[in-house]
Amino acid sequence: MPETVDRASVKEFANRLLDIYAGGFLTYMIEIGEATGLFTAAVEGPASSVQLAERAGLSERHVREWLGAMVVAGIFDYQPESAVYSMPPEHATCLTGSSPYNMAPRALGLSRLGKVVPQVIDTFRRGGGVPYADYMPDFTDLMDALGRHRYDDLLVSVYLGLAPGLLERLAGGISVADIGCGSGHVANLMGQAFPRSSFVGYDMSDTGIAVATSEADSMSLANVRFELLDLVQLPEEPKFDLITAFDVIHDQARPAEVLAHVSRALAPSGTFYMFDIRASSRLEENIPNRMAPYMYSVSVLHCMQVSLAYDGAGLGTCWGEQLARRMLADAGFGSVQTFEPPLDPINLLYLCSKEPAPLSAAELCDADVGTDR
Repeated sequence: MPETVDRASVKEFANRLLDIYAGGFLTYMIEIGEATGLFTAAVEGPASSVQLAERAGLSERHVREWLGAMVVAGIFDYQPESAVYSMPPEHATCLTGSSPYNMAPRALGLSRLGKVVPQVIDTFRRGGGVPYADYMPDFTDLMDALGRHRYDDLLVSVYLGLAPGLLERLAGGISVADIGCGSGHVANLMGQAFPRSSFVGYDMSDTGIAVATSEADSMSLANVRFELLDLVQLPEEPKFDLITAFDVIHDQARPAEVLAHVSRALAPSGTFYMFDIRASSRLEENIPNRMAPYMYSVSVLHCMQVSLAYDGAGLGTCWGEQLARRMLADAGFGSVQTFEPPLDPINLLYLCSKEPAPLSAAELCDADVGTDR
């Protein structure tokens, strides 16, 4: 070790690396707990490893070793005298149930995206990216798992209500397109909630379209349909009253073209409802953001990759609000409002219209001052 190196700083950073690596492995343990029903079984109450294994119908030896990881990670409590394990209710809230607080599905990202790491390493040497098809069908399943509980609870009751008057328009009957619809769950939820409106979901994944169509059929939704489509071919006629995009634009090979097509496909008084990443376009401003390491890493493993694979812009996950606003303005959106959705530390809602934003009282005053009388 060179004499100029601060040994205390070396030790501190080495310990941080160990925490990072431990967290990665524990993510797999959370995925196992979710997939095997161990978290759900633990909610029933304190149990020995034998009792927990019996509840979940699993091998006791495997469960006992998994519980060791849960205890030392601080996820489960342990009483050594009785060899009984328990999960605090606050932890259970974040790892079980159908509420948007359940973060267990997010663990799937590590194993799903980890499969393409050798290909990602190769792109560092040759340039380009990993094609979207190489992530299928895992990525469709992953995105569905990440959003399903949140959208079930919040899409209609909270998220859509952030746009003034939108719920009333949907209830009355409007034409809606959900672009990059994935498994189609958002479009199907809207179709179920607003039977007078018509919905079409577009995606370039045949796997996603098949899943979406199957769910629509199972829900008996006559007002929802899905089409396989590259978003740069978004039809401009007939016009849509509402176009939604949930975590879609930053992945696109040609995002500027997609936004331009969205603008042209909207009715003059239509609304573009864009959920995308809550970040700054300036790296230094993302340093305090605790989600930024996650977002940049996902970008390297997926978001940037699927764009560069098609000689695209490669915006990356953290393209940021500043660039998003500039691109939306270039696409013809005269008004862009942003909202931070509840229970969602990653996304920002962009509410966009082609009509210019109304002047504020101060702006109106300034305009009057500059007017000849």
